[in-house]
Amino acid sequence: MQGLTAVALDLGSTAIKAGLLTREGMLTGIVSHPAPPVIGDGGCYESDALSYAEMADAVLAQCLAQTVERPPLGLCCQRSSFLLWERQSGKPVTPLISWQDERGVAACAELRGQEMHIRALTGLPLTPYYFAPKLRVLLQQNPKWRARLLSGEWLVGTLDTFLIWRWTHGAQYVTDASMAARTLLLDVGSVRWSPLLCELFGVPLQSLPQVLPSAGIGLALDNGLVLQASLGDQSAALLASLDAGRAQAMVNLGTGGFVVCPLSEGQAVLPGYLRTLVWQDGTGRSLFACEGTLNSIGVALAGYPAADCDPADLGCDDIYCLAEPSGLGAPYFRGDLGVCFSAPVAHLPAARIALLLQEAIIFRVARMLEELHSAFGIERAYLAGGLSNLLCLQQGIARCAPCAIHCLPQDEAGLHGAARLAAGAPQDGLRDAPALDAVRTGEALRRKYGLWQGWLDSMLEGGVR
Repeated sequence: MQGLTAVALDLGSTAIKAGLLTREGMLTGIVSHPAPPVIGDGGCYESDALSYAEMADAVLAQCLAQTVERPPLGLCCQRSSFLLWERQSGKPVTPLISWQDERGVAACAELRGQEMHIRALTGLPLTPYYFAPKLRVLLQQNPKWRARLLSGEWLVGTLDTFLIWRWTHGAQYVTDASMAARTLLLDVGSVRWSPLLCELFGVPLQSLPQVLPSAGIGLALDNGLVLQASLGDQSAALLASLDAGRAQAMVNLGTGGFVVCPLSEGQAVLPGYLRTLVWQDGTGRSLFACEGTLNSIGVALAGYPAADCDPADLGCDDIYCLAEPSGLGAPYFRGDLGVCFSAPVAHLPAARIALLLQEAIIFRVARMLEELHSAFGIERAYLAGGLSNLLCLQQGIARCAPCAIHCLPQDEAGLHGAARLAAGAPQDGLRDAPALDAVRTGEALRRKYGLWQGWLDSMLEGGVR
């Protein structure tokens, strides 16, 4: 296989993927293997860190076996999953602690009075999804660990940091700006670790990895590759989807979901939305975005026959629903409002419940798109992620959204974005992504959407924050 500009590796929660980017901008030779399973037990969500690293090596090697070329490497990584490991041996001290892990709840409760300061520095809410609250709890439960981090005997980092450290035999202890920005320890204004945040969370600042730009990295790896780009999976997907300078948004629907719109210089985020550092180029310029989130929607749909639902049945009753098991994400941040229905559903068949859950996702996405359209004038939105293949979600969002909805031509948006960044062409965009031809017969879904908004508002006003 000849004529390649990059190879990309996507370190996902459920799958590890690699692919080759051709000079025509197409991904080819994609290899995918399941990631080691994440085991949940009493709010702890963990997987085998060493098995994950070995599988990532195997996937990358299998992909590269298709070519004699060694193009630059682009890496994209699940955000907030992390571990501790021994510097001398490289042996993990902890499992890979998933972003889904809930053990940081106690730390968030203890620091609730500091939330305004944390939000001002990070652009993020104080929630247990992120790295810092979970690490604070671990260090409180294991007081001797702090001394080992301070001495350099142990290291701590997100999954990208661990793999890059392994790939350089311990010579590089680094992360990129987009991954660091999801730890609750980075001042996103200066793109440096914040001494104040480190003190609040009880994390030794000197034990944290060096923060690099997301592009133009140029790290020589032991496998003969050069790491040119490294960033969070959401950031990579966004770079693959949108054209620079156009009023667009991306809707990514996977295990979790998000609706994100890039910000121009000086633009402020909408109230309640996240200010996300998407990536930082080699000159130190950072791209920010306004982001709304949907929590654990893949978990809500798991076990239901969502793929069997008929889009023609959308909006056919007056039962309203929320579909986020761990509580509503941005812009609401309501942990008390998980999966719930406006009427009893125990008597309904599983397919009917699957349809209601999908309607809840459709309506949350549509409402965020309306707010982004009003504030930033977005003209179109792109669907990505595994759940975006569900016909009900495609058609429902297209019917209710205030802008044109396009489906990306492939599911590998993260791979594509990481590869483009490694190749030096981060925002060519996927201009051939087809627009959805929404079936407009009948007003049932749009009528229900309007009623659902009133029901949600009453839930937000009546619940306890």
